Formats: sequence, structure tokens, C-alpha cells
Amino acid sequence: MAKNKGEEVIVDELEDTGAEPRVYELGFHLDPELPTEEVKKAYNEIRAFIAANGTLVAEGEPQKIQLAYTISRQETSGRRDFDSAYFSWIVYEATPLDHAEILTSADVDKRIVRFIDLLTTKDAARHSVEMHELSMKTPERVEDTEAALGSELDTALENVAV
Repeated sequence: MAKNKGEEVIVDELEDTGAEPRVYELGFHLDPELPTEEVKKAYNEIRAFIAANGTLVAEGEPQKIQLAYTISRQETSGRRDFDSAYFSWIVYEATPLDHAEILTSADVDKRIVRFIDLLTTKDAARHSVEMHELSMKTPERVEDTEAALGSELDTALENVAV
């Protein structure tokens, strides 16, 4: 099992040392204090490294998110806590040897706060992209609270005994 800056990275235990390519998904959090241009640069460098060592299948560009819990990392200047990060993911196909190179590269990249690498399939990756695109097209339901309160008031007034 690969290590990630003192944390365990989930890697399929059935992975073999053969040369048969497999499909992986690398999800990673980039440092939230990076300037926007540096976030794009970091993402593009990670993407280029993966493309050089495998075949890109699908990807999600970095988006700043609030983390569900604080991630702490020990750095040379001391402990650093992260409550937000730029989250991104890249699905790729690679041989086990190239996959190991990609994990090593992610592990030494100081701009990556944390990452996870999973074994997946091309179909699952494409389905995930389709679902994300569909969710982006679906408008958020915004309830008109004034209309709802007015409707409740009308119903209450109709039921009042005079």
C-alpha cells in the first residue's frame, strides 16, 4: 500500500506487477492559499505528467471547496491546518509501473495537500462525468418562502371558525 505524506493512500490490493494497463482515478486537494494562476499551473503540470505516463480518460478541473473536516500537515515551518482546498480529479489508464511513478510524483508535490488513488473503470468515470454535467444543468430549486407563507396563511384563515 502506498503512503501519502504520513497518511495511507487507498490502492487496490489486487494490483499486480504485470504490464497490463488499468484504469485509476487520482483525486487530490491543492493548497487553498495558492493564487488562482498557480492552481491552474499545478493542475496542468499534474495532468501533463499523468498524460506522459498514461492515457487520460476523464477529469475534473480544480474547484475550491470547504472540507468536511480539518486536514493537518506537518511542514518545516510547523503544523499547518486546512479547512478548504482546491479539489480536482483525473481518471487515467496506466501500467502498474507508470501508476507507481504517478503516485510518487503526487506524493512529493508540496502543492498537493492530500490525494487518493483508486482503481476504477472507464465506464464508471464516464458515468461520473455525465452525472456531473447533468447536475450542472439542473437548476437549483429555490423555494419562494413568501409564497409558501402566504399559502399557509390562506389555508389557516379558511379553517378559522367564526
